[in-house]
Amino acid sequence: MNKIGETINQRKKLKQNIKLIHEESSYNKIQNFDVPKGLYEKCPQCERTINTKQNIENDYVCKHCGYHFRMRAVDRLKYVLDEDTFIEKGIGYITLNPLFQEGYEEKIAAYKKATNLDEAYVYGFGQIYGEPCVIGVMDSYFLMGSMGSVVGEKVAQTFEYAIYKKLPVIIFTASGGARMQEGIFSLMQMAKTSAAVAKYANLGYLYISVLTHPTTGGVTASFASLGDIILAEPNALIGFAGPRVIEQTIKQKLPDDFQKSEFLLKKGFVDLIVHRKDLKKTLAKLLNFHRRIN
Repeated sequence: MNKIGETINQRKKLKQNIKLIHEESSYNKIQNFDVPKGLYEKCPQCERTINTKQNIENDYVCKHCGYHFRMRAVDRLKYVLDEDTFIEKGIGYITLNPLFQEGYEEKIAAYKKATNLDEAYVYGFGQIYGEPCVIGVMDSYFLMGSMGSVVGEKVAQTFEYAIYKKLPVIIFTASGGARMQEGIFSLMQMAKTSAAVAKYANLGYLYISVLTHPTTGGVTASFASLGDIILAEPNALIGFAGPRVIEQTIKQKLPDDFQKSEFLLKKGFVDLIVHRKDLKKTLAKLLNFHRRIN
């Protein structure tokens, strides 16, 4: 190779090295760029990035695929109820540690601070397009909405309060089931809440259960499944044990949509699947249709 050829090759290599350095520098700039926390979030279903503010404005529903994000109890109440009509009840309950589980009290304190709630369930009086009701909402951001002694007591008191006020009950469920830190005390809440629903139903009042993602375990096996009318949000996971546990037990492959709200609608477990944007109007219509004339 002559000197001219060597010079050309050297220049090509130099250009390639400069290009690599430039690309690496640009990559580092991107890597070092700090995106404010909470500005964007990833949709679990379509995996596309969504602006958090736009997601809130769209009722926590993915604009790309229609996935319904989990909602905080406070946000759910603001979305469903008429403005300034909610009056919270059942304030002041204290979660104890009956089995002396190590770290349980600290965990409860941490969730209280993070969510600004006393427990994983909020209830009270409210109105939906002028229709009065007693409404309860589970918050899955508080220890996955698990049902311990306080949650069970507050659910029972929801029906007691509704009997006193002679009003219909609407409960939004979102829970991982019974709270394992409270053991048998947690499981006893299934019987307590079911008895409260039975007492309420015997008096002829309306109970609407709204199943949201996810509703599982002891909550599904008790008050969540006892509504006179059972609604569900699209593609919500609803069941008792998980699909993997069931498959291992029965040694059979389950359908892809097993334990999804659409599957349960086909099987008659759910009465109606309602998109979040239509939920408030649907609830108002149901309350109006079943209004009691005293």
